[in-house]
Parts: sequence; C-alpha cells; structure tokens
Amino acid sequence: MRELDWASDPDTPACARLAIVGRGRMGNALATALATVGYEIVGPLGRGGDGAGADAVLLCVPDGEINRAAAHVAPGRMVGHCSGATGLDPLAPHEAFSLHPLMTVTAAGARFAGAGAAIAGSTPRALRLASRLARDLQMTAVEVAEHDRAAYHAAASIASNFLITLEAAAERIACTTGIDRELLAPLVRATLENWAELGPQRALTGPVARGDEATIARQRTAVAQRAPDLLPLFDALTSATRRLAAVPEAA
Repeated sequence: MRELDWASDPDTPACARLAIVGRGRMGNALATALATVGYEIVGPLGRGGDGAGADAVLLCVPDGEINRAAAHVAPGRMVGHCSGATGLDPLAPHEAFSLHPLMTVTAAGARFAGAGAAIAGSTPRALRLASRLARDLQMTAVEVAEHDRAAYHAAASIASNFLITLEAAAERIACTTGIDRELLAPLVRATLENWAELGPQRALTGPVARGDEATIARQRTAVAQRAPDLLPLFDALTSATRRLAAVPEAA
C-alpha cells in the first residue's frame, strides 16, 4: 500500500463531467461533494444509467451489482466503483478504476476532506483519475493492491461498523444504571483521540491494563445479570485486551 500524489502530473486525465450511478448514501454524498469542487455531475443515475455524454462513470452501487451496472455503461469512457473489498475485474472490459473513501457515510451525508481513499486502476491513466478525484475532495489517496482489498476493508469495518456495535453494547448496559449515551460519548471521543495520538498500548486504560482481576470478575457478573447475551462479547474482548496489554510499547 502506497500513498500517491500526482498533483503536478500533466498526464492526469481531464474529467470535467462525471456520471454517478447509484442513488444511495454514497452516490448522493459524492455527487454533492464533487459538484462543490467544480465537477459537472450527471445524476446520480439509476443502476441502468449508461453515462452517455460523461467523461467517466463512477458506480456507487452494492458490490454484487457492480458487474451488472458496468455492463450498462456505454463504451469509450473510464468506469470506476466505490467498493472497498472488490477488485477491478467486475468492471471489465472498461478501462477501470476504484475510489473507496475511508469515511462513514450516513443519510445526512459525509465530510470527505481529510479522509483516506483507497484507489486502484487498470491502467496508469485510470489510476491517475482516481488519484485526482481523491485529491480534489481533499482526501489522501493510497493505492491498495488487489490481494490486500479484503483485509483493508475488514480493517475499515472493524474500525467503523464494529465500533458502533461495541458502543451499542456499552449503551445497553449503561442504560440499566440510568446512564445514557450522551455521558458515554465524551469517554469514547477521548479514547479514540488517545488511540490516534498514542497508539493502542499507551492509550489502553482500565482494569485489564492494571491487572485488576477482581474488578473484571465483578464486571463480568454484572454483564451476565443485566445483558447475558453480551457475555460472549465481553469475554472475547477481555481476552483480546489482556493480549494487547501484554504487548510491549513501541520504542
């Protein structure tokens, strides 16, 4: 995986008119963001859109629909997708690229500036287009190899999707004590900032990091009483945290 910067490359292809296929969260968010930075956007179009009249087409559709959506695109233009886990094969025979913003997108939209973006291209020209789109959105473009895509996307899912699942579990248990998520939120934000700044070992706090087995046992009993279905998750996370606490800090 390597960070890319072709800001001054004269061979970066022009793409003033971009068709976006897919009317979901990602399609709408990218259409808005790219229009804001000067692109003429066609769409978002439905999944049968052919992208006629556009310089390139960006498919913002579910992974399983990429091949079908790509088949509708008229020949002669580059075609990209926004999947994190999928390679470029489903876009054949088009000259292909991919752009996956490493950012969560909700119904309210997304802020792409400052985020990472995993990119790929079937040709140097297609790769340059993906890099330019990322750069124009003020994202950091990083080329992710085909064989690394699934692992890259798994990391993104753990960092974002699974974090929500974890916080939902914390919220459930907290609610049994009269504490709501508004009081947990500052703790979560501070923890994430510490992890980002210090790394996992130095950011880790709490009873596992201190080796306080008595407190861990009391917590486990409380979880078993208040939310027994969460006990396997609690046990798995306790074990994983013990392993993390045993790893020496990086020099």
